[in-house]
Amino acid sequence: MSLGEDGYDDEDHGLTRTRLPEGEGDPYGPRRGRGGGRGGRAGFSSRNMITVVGVVVLLIAAIAFANRGGGSDSDEAEKSGDKVSAEATAPSGVKPVGGKNGGIASGFARTEQGAQSAAANFAVALGGDGMFKEESRHAIVDAIHTPETARDLQGKLDKAYTADFFKNLGLNPDGSTPKGQTFVSRTVPVGTKTTAFSESEAAVEVWCTGLVGLAGEGSTKPVAQTWFTIIQKLRWTNGDWKLASSDQKQGPAPVSGDIRASSADEITNAVNGYGGFTYAR
Repeated sequence: MSLGEDGYDDEDHGLTRTRLPEGEGDPYGPRRGRGGGRGGRAGFSSRNMITVVGVVVLLIAAIAFANRGGGSDSDEAEKSGDKVSAEATAPSGVKPVGGKNGGIASGFARTEQGAQSAAANFAVALGGDGMFKEESRHAIVDAIHTPETARDLQGKLDKAYTADFFKNLGLNPDGSTPKGQTFVSRTVPVGTKTTAFSESEAAVEVWCTGLVGLAGEGSTKPVAQTWFTIIQKLRWTNGDWKLASSDQKQGPAPVSGDIRASSADEITNAVNGYGGFTYAR
């Protein structure tokens, strides 16, 4: 087995490649005490699960609504681009990205694989906790969207992230996290597929799992897992792939495994200790 210059196996083994942040060692420190009691799903009633899922659906609807409209140009990708059959996400041996824009991967190749890599990384950015703070949200939206889409989206998202919305998530009215708790919002792409592609536009679906909730003693919104698919329309803009519009739908969701729910401290340590990935096709 040989490795390419980027450290990946050049042969196709049917796996999704991920790249760890550079310069990070083992950030997961010693486990803190479990005096805070069980968190996670311990005592997590079906009513609370429905509430969490409802909040996630609300967020999905807010982003999807804000992203819709003016997408006729992007729709041309499906009409004029070559239809691509679904196939397993697999490593290509090609270096995935050439840089970062505000901490988000950038410099994607003008290829189908490059479009899938961009879509996966955009999904991570849109599903992260940075979207819940106005300053970082504006930076994320500007970094990954086309200029015209970003201008239209900023105000709509500001209106979507309201005090009531934050309250439903268990946050303070201003979006800050209650004292002694850790807010978790993280999206993890499971796979990608291209449904249309041309050199100027692409349509990509990203199947994701995610974590959302509050970890900490007394949390009424324990961290729960979600499954959803993000449908993205990408446009080649200023030498890179940018997001022109997106929509989301729930699932596909597997059967939940019979796994012990971790304590609040364990979840907090994991979220703070394990960094995210740069995703590549």
